[in-house]
Amino acid sequence: MSVRLYVGNLPEDLSRQDLEAAFADAGEGVSAKLITDRKTGKCRGFGFVTVKSDELADQFIEKYNGVSIKDNAIKIEKALPRSKDKAEETAAPTNASSSGGKRKGGNNNNNKSRKTSTSSNSDPDSIQPDPRWAQDLEKLKQMLAAQTTNS
Repeated sequence: MSVRLYVGNLPEDLSRQDLEAAFADAGEGVSAKLITDRKTGKCRGFGFVTVKSDELADQFIEKYNGVSIKDNAIKIEKALPRSKDKAEETAAPTNASSSGGKRKGGNNNNNKSRKTSTSSNSDPDSIQPDPRWAQDLEKLKQMLAAQTTNS
């Protein structure tokens, strides 16, 4: 089974050939994909590498994580599976935002909402409202209760 690895902090002027050349000594069966901007064609700062097995993935990460490509120390980790939601274009790892800053060439504020998971607890009292709206929500509940008792 092949394993997909996320490669981050890539320079903006990197080409796919440069990325493949950087990993040329990794051996056979390693494929690289550079994610580029549709309008400019420049690197968006990340890409993916696919290796044949988990063992090879671990070796690849150990060998290449932190290696400098065009004066940028790259970050490599196992990629998360692709989401079926169209709002998430790539399967970047969840801890990518804690890697120490914004990536070059990409704006992470793309106004697309991301789904957040909620607990599956069926008790409605266990769900806490947003504190900014708690007072307004309480007033609405009281108005609704008064309206149903008047009917």
